[in-house]
Amino acid sequence: MARIEGVSEHKAGWLSRFAYRYARKRFGKVPEPLTIAAHHPWISKGYGTFEWTLARARLVDAHLKALASLKVATLIGCPF
Repeated sequence: MARIEGVSEHKAGWLSRFAYRYARKRFGKVPEPLTIAAHHPWISKGYGTFEWTLARARLVDAHLKALASLKVATLIGCPF
């Protein structure tokens, strides 16, 4: 149980209620960090934006991933 109590759906603002509805649809229940972030609208907005961009992030091309791995290996001196 969290030290800070989350905001219930009845006391939440319209944006938080929308986020609760979306989370319930996606996960089956509202995650506790979301209810705690609802105490401050700017944190909720940032949290939502972060989650939205993570959900829409595309995978990196395999060739680019291999090049990045090779570059990191040379930077840290890894022989593999």
